[in-house]
Amino acid sequence: MKAIGLDVGDRRIGVAKTDALNITAQGVCVVYVKSKIEKTYEQISQIIKEENADTLVVGLPRNMNGTFGPQAEKVQNFVGNLQEYTTVEVEYFDERLTTVSAQRALLEGDVSRKKRKTVVDELAAVIILQSWMDWKKNCGR
Repeated sequence: MKAIGLDVGDRRIGVAKTDALNITAQGVCVVYVKSKIEKTYEQISQIIKEENADTLVVGLPRNMNGTFGPQAEKVQNFVGNLQEYTTVEVEYFDERLTTVSAQRALLEGDVSRKKRKTVVDELAAVIILQSWMDWKKNCGR
């Protein structure tokens, strides 16, 4: 089983993948949301095909009290439309504070502000996918 992880934002989508042994998540790229959204769906679908993935793990933003806000609805709509371009299984995973964790890690790594802006979404996707993999392993699934 190979998985692709997504951190879906309004302007950028971080993409990560599992390694060959499904032990670690690795960054792939950042996809910039195109004005013609179909191009964005096609680009992500192409990555899924190239990586031969059978699962798509999508970070679903929740409020700190566990409820879903407007951004969660945007993510679900995006994924619903993306499913017209791919047949992989979709699993949502709680992404609370992943972007904050990614930003903190980049700050601690002394990454420049300009570079942080370009890689924070990719790193957030890595954190989402790695957390999902760890959860699956710990739950015995």
